[in-house]
Amino acid sequence: NQYLDMSGELAHFSEDDPYVEPGFSRDPLSDAFDVAIIGGGFSGILAGARLLEQGITDFRIVEAGGDFGGTWYWNRYPGAQCDTDAYCYLPLLEELGYMPKEKYAYVDEIFDYSRRVGEHFGLYERAIFQTRVRGMRWDDGLQRWRITTNRGDDLRPRFVIMAMGTTTRPKLPGIPGIEEFQGHSFHTSRWDYGYTGGDTNGSMTGLADKRVAVIGTGATAIQVVPRVAQYAQHLYVFQRTPSTVGLRRNAPTDEVWFRSLRPGWQKERRDNFAAWSDGKRPEVDLVDDSWTDIFRAISSPKGEHRPTTREERDRVVELSDFAKMEELRRRVDETVEDPATAEALKPWYRVMCKRPTFNDEYLPAFNRPNVTLVDVSASKGVERITPRGVVANGVEYEVDLIVYASGFQITADFELRLGVEINGRDGLSLYDAWGKGQQTLHGFMTHGFPNWCYIGVSQNAFSLNMTSMFDEQAKHIAYIIGETVRRGAATVEPSRQAQDDWVEVIRSLQTTGSGFLADCTPGYYNNEGDRTESQFLGAYTPGLLRFTRLMEEWRSTGRMEGLELALDE
Repeated sequence: NQYLDMSGELAHFSEDDPYVEPGFSRDPLSDAFDVAIIGGGFSGILAGARLLEQGITDFRIVEAGGDFGGTWYWNRYPGAQCDTDAYCYLPLLEELGYMPKEKYAYVDEIFDYSRRVGEHFGLYERAIFQTRVRGMRWDDGLQRWRITTNRGDDLRPRFVIMAMGTTTRPKLPGIPGIEEFQGHSFHTSRWDYGYTGGDTNGSMTGLADKRVAVIGTGATAIQVVPRVAQYAQHLYVFQRTPSTVGLRRNAPTDEVWFRSLRPGWQKERRDNFAAWSDGKRPEVDLVDDSWTDIFRAISSPKGEHRPTTREERDRVVELSDFAKMEELRRRVDETVEDPATAEALKPWYRVMCKRPTFNDEYLPAFNRPNVTLVDVSASKGVERITPRGVVANGVEYEVDLIVYASGFQITADFELRLGVEINGRDGLSLYDAWGKGQQTLHGFMTHGFPNWCYIGVSQNAFSLNMTSMFDEQAKHIAYIIGETVRRGAATVEPSRQAQDDWVEVIRSLQTTGSGFLADCTPGYYNNEGDRTESQFLGAYTPGLLRFTRLMEEWRSTGRMEGLELALDE
């Protein structure tokens, strides 16, 4: 049990919203409409925009937070920044005519941009904020879904799009005693500026006389640690597994360059990044950053030096990977002054075992006299939390504040991840239907759950640039809903055979990287080290570009192959 269920005494770590006034209430809604989009992050926003393209205007977006933004609404911790190129990550830039401020956008800009997109497409008038979906069930008599919420609503959409993203449910490490701590504590996705002072840019003067513990050294902590280090009396960073930390190389946007881009530039740039991340080695590198530097370093050579057997290819890639990791470890030695601290900060695994991080301030933070790295790798983690602090390696570190930078339930079972009871035809629970692994056609729809669609990361193409993936999924789902309505059908769902065939395709592809992932240090790429085959992240491993072409070809035939449409009587 590496992580805790945040319920009961721990519920406030995930349920509290520090960005709205407490005590919000409203009258329950009773409403029937065409589509309910569950989630108001970029996946939900894109679903709304693509529905409008299909002529579907009668929809609602149900969002737990007080505004659009999703992960960028909740994760407003100091230093929060997107780790992929803003010109790829921020969707619909050409449609909105927006120029990102920097190559890698910070949270304030991303949150503001999500609101701009909402305003541009008229999504605010369709939004139901500060509302958590508790359950949904298919009503065969109405031919609609019945959705219940924490506000007592009775929502009756024809279609549902689950657009809750991948960072919906924060997780806490399975450390005994968390609820016993007498100081202050919170998860990074619920940052308490009322306690720390300041904002996303810093100025956390409330920490001047505080001893702070940050538990976790993943992508979030890499950004948090340098900011907290500037203001805390003392900062203890508890590390089980070090991250790879490459150069960030951020820079303001060159307006002359940006204004010179020709129409279609964003799709071209996104496709180029996807090609590099899929190991294609295109002739041009449009993004040209530390991500593509990794892809270039570890991908198999082309042309006359191309390996002729799979064994040769694997050997070449492994050696290239080791060389890249040696480069990253040298950077630690060149930056961190204390040899013991530097040694503990060096990652000893292959570069893509965990999502790489890029930051120019994290490693130098450990040269500050008020920052201590506590390496807990030997004991496999923090031992316990006491009323006064954190116990690690048999030593109690007394602190005033504990910040849990422990990530999200990305690979947990679907019931825990979604937090919604979902019942399809004849009362079938989605979690029973998916009990032995997700069962879908193309990752989007499931037999026995009419008019129910899912935007996610399993059984379709995974992309390091998440919004590219979400946008392609939103286009496809919006097309299916649009065609169902245009054809006068009441319901649409996959046939059992088509679903089984697609699951078999995904299963057959999992041998491609499963051995590599099984040998990796635990993380969400390999289900926290769980080697159960059905629990591996079941992605369409040929990559986003091939999956996108496959879906485009599927749509171009107009046959809705694999789907069963029942006409409206």
